[in-house]
Amino acid sequence: MRITFHGAAQEVTGSMYLIEINGRRILMECGMYQGRRAVAYDRNLHFPFDPKTVDALVLSHAHIDHSGNTPNLVKQGFKGRILCTAATRNLCAYMLLDSGHIQENDVEYLNKDRARKNQLPVEPLYTQADAEAAMPLFAGVGFRQPSTVTDGAAVTFYNAGHILGSASVALDLTEAATGKHWRLVFSGDIGRKDMPILWPPETPEDADLLIMESTYGDRLHGTADEARKKLQDVIRATVRRRGKVIIPAFAVGRTQEIVYALNELEAGGDIPRLQVFVDSPLAVNVTEVFRLHPEEWDEEVRAFMAAGRGRNPFDFSRLEYVRDAGRSKQLNFLTESAIIISASGMAESGRILHHLKNNLENADNTVVFVGYQAENTLGRRLLDGVSPVRIFGEEYDVRAQVTAIDGYSAHADQVELLEWAQPCDRSRLQRTFVVHGEQPSAFTFAEKLRGTGMTDVAVPERGQTVEF
Repeated sequence: MRITFHGAAQEVTGSMYLIEINGRRILMECGMYQGRRAVAYDRNLHFPFDPKTVDALVLSHAHIDHSGNTPNLVKQGFKGRILCTAATRNLCAYMLLDSGHIQENDVEYLNKDRARKNQLPVEPLYTQADAEAAMPLFAGVGFRQPSTVTDGAAVTFYNAGHILGSASVALDLTEAATGKHWRLVFSGDIGRKDMPILWPPETPEDADLLIMESTYGDRLHGTADEARKKLQDVIRATVRRRGKVIIPAFAVGRTQEIVYALNELEAGGDIPRLQVFVDSPLAVNVTEVFRLHPEEWDEEVRAFMAAGRGRNPFDFSRLEYVRDAGRSKQLNFLTESAIIISASGMAESGRILHHLKNNLENADNTVVFVGYQAENTLGRRLLDGVSPVRIFGEEYDVRAQVTAIDGYSAHADQVELLEWAQPCDRSRLQRTFVVHGEQPSAFTFAEKLRGTGMTDVAVPERGQTVEF
């Protein structure tokens, strides 16, 4: 048996791990790499293995850096089953179609520029039709229900508490030739136990091999209460300036969390009554999926609904979900204070780019980041204080206030990651691999794990293969 770390190794995006056993190939995660556009396009287009030779795909959750290259995998010949939770399947139905739409639009814009330079056109990574073609391969599996993957391999999903449907993955692997057995546990992205909406994460304890994320392995988050207070303060200060609050937010998880926080703040009279727009067709669709899975809502949401006599966590007065592009354009001409929540969360694509273009140069406005910003993204450049920034080929001076609220992160921080790992039986655990973290975070967290009694902890490089 062997594992090759093809993505999210000493980096955060593009999760992809290939497991080979009994002549079979299981791909765990098929994430899209996000970063500099030319590099990202090349890495996402060219798999480091032949997709036709992969027998099954296992997905921990629907975020694009974990599932986003799945249509391309299918386009290039993969024909196996795609195993994930039911909510992940439902989310991917919208997210991958939206991603295909973005690929088509980005290439259309790029090819206009290439034509002016007498360069050959490029093809989209995949299209909406490719995303639709991948969906029949998805098979939803319930939490804690073992399911066969291939010969000698079964998967069990455990709640990871990160986004709706997110899972930690336990693969039970048996080598036919030797009879050796391993339980390989992949943490997926681990959520936070005290965050609203979703139930807290659970740890599969009996692991022989552990692959663990480290996104925030070198830092601590603020609390949910601190985050809510900062959001309240930012909104109040911006309204006093008669400005707008622009929130780039991931369509899955973060948007619903911010909507719920605003719902609570308005219900408590803690912020002025002002118009709130969720301007993302994907976020609107995803919120519908959240409504379809109340079994994943935690006690806090249930108590809020009871106290409000059935008040829906994702709806309140003066909240408008925007699907239509024409209505989205009308938001550019708002004269009163408002809150605009729009995707993408790293400000790399989608309608948020138009809102930033139209609002960055106004010092009365505030841009609030509520999620992780990967290197070489527009979101990271804005947080790093870069000005001017380039959007749609034009430069814009950054005069608006730019701030971040890390307490809304759906990723566990260092302490929470260590708490998640604590139940793992150290006497059984043979090897641990730290992934899904930039180098400072991954190496710092690996050292922290060693301090808990884990004796063989490594931070693999991209492309590295480990045999057992």
